[in-house]
Amino acid sequence: GDILSSDGEILATTVTDPDGNETRYYPYGEKFSHAVGYMINGQYGIESSANFYMLRSHAFLLKYLANEITGQKNPGDTVVTSLNASLQERAYDALGDNDGAVVVMEPDTGKILAMVSKPDFDPNTVAYDWDDIVNDESSSVLLTRASQGLSPPGSTFKIITALEYMRENSNYDSFRYDCEGEVTRDDYTIHCYKGAVHGEENLEESFAHSCNTAFSTIGLSLNINKLNSFCNSMLFNQALPTGLKTAKSQFTLSGSEGEAKVMTTAIGQGDTLVSPIHMAMIASAICNDGVLCKPYIADHIENEAGTVVRRFDTQEYGKLLNKEDTQRIRSLMEAVTDYGTGSALSGRGYEVFGKTGSAEYNEAKDSHGWFVGYAQDGDKQIAIAVIVEDGGSGSSSAVPVAGEVFDQYFD
Repeated sequence: GDILSSDGEILATTVTDPDGNETRYYPYGEKFSHAVGYMINGQYGIESSANFYMLRSHAFLLKYLANEITGQKNPGDTVVTSLNASLQERAYDALGDNDGAVVVMEPDTGKILAMVSKPDFDPNTVAYDWDDIVNDESSSVLLTRASQGLSPPGSTFKIITALEYMRENSNYDSFRYDCEGEVTRDDYTIHCYKGAVHGEENLEESFAHSCNTAFSTIGLSLNINKLNSFCNSMLFNQALPTGLKTAKSQFTLSGSEGEAKVMTTAIGQGDTLVSPIHMAMIASAICNDGVLCKPYIADHIENEAGTVVRRFDTQEYGKLLNKEDTQRIRSLMEAVTDYGTGSALSGRGYEVFGKTGSAEYNEAKDSHGWFVGYAQDGDKQIAIAVIVEDGGSGSSSAVPVAGEVFDQYFD
């Protein structure tokens, strides 16, 4: 059977030559390579997870019997995905030549609307390229970064830090901090990005400006046991509730590791690692009043006549955050796009809530760019996570990608 996008585009089909030889064909090539997958040297992506359905046939009985009598193959059922072809293409093009990932999902259903990973591969030639790919130890083209890639979250983790601080401090509105551009503890110095000096700030301004010195100081005030428990409740250190193949995000911190470790962890560095889909799920839950819907990518199964023979319905995982939590963090995330590091997303005809991040990944302090958040216009809502590897700041690299996706969706 075929694999289709939600807007009716063929993502995978089987073509037969005059000699009866069958070949799996992917019209969009690299653009859906990780999400749709391949059927050679094993199976991957939707080709693997939905293979059972495509090998079955719910053709009408008379046609089924006629094919059986004449020895012809019955047409396999078609998998219709939640992926939107136009949105996937926009996300793919917006990421450009950069390595990284984009995950887009509907907060109130869990449907994955786009899932892009780069570097990528052409599933039409993967059999020919296979030996070169697997023998190249530096190649990671088969890794689905969107769901299995783990990277430091950088300042997007301040969503977690801010939530825990507000939970522990009912008077968080009285928070004040004078940013001088750096802060030192245990002979370790934290700098604000590019040496920025933010001056006097409240909590909202510290979040909007992504002030490292303010949030590393906030980290020192937190109850480490409560922070660990909160991170676990936000799905760190466990399998994510989805049928997709994902990696476990990692968070570890103890009070005995010293102030430097606490400060770096509070701003998304240290040993913390996350996947883009995990961050998209957190944004999705914030948008959906704290309720997380399990992400899924196969929407329904059709027979050759287009009759639905099975539908995969939305499933709620549960409530990650209470109403008070979501209202508090939304206010901070709105400030980011109103006047903060994500302000390039303001004034577009829809509301955007988010957090940028610049995640250092080596001793040279090179960084990946992140944007995590959601957008809404009336009843239409989407959540997104973007990582641009070696992109520098999230403001300069990831925010433009998110803007392209939002514009496409709300056009």
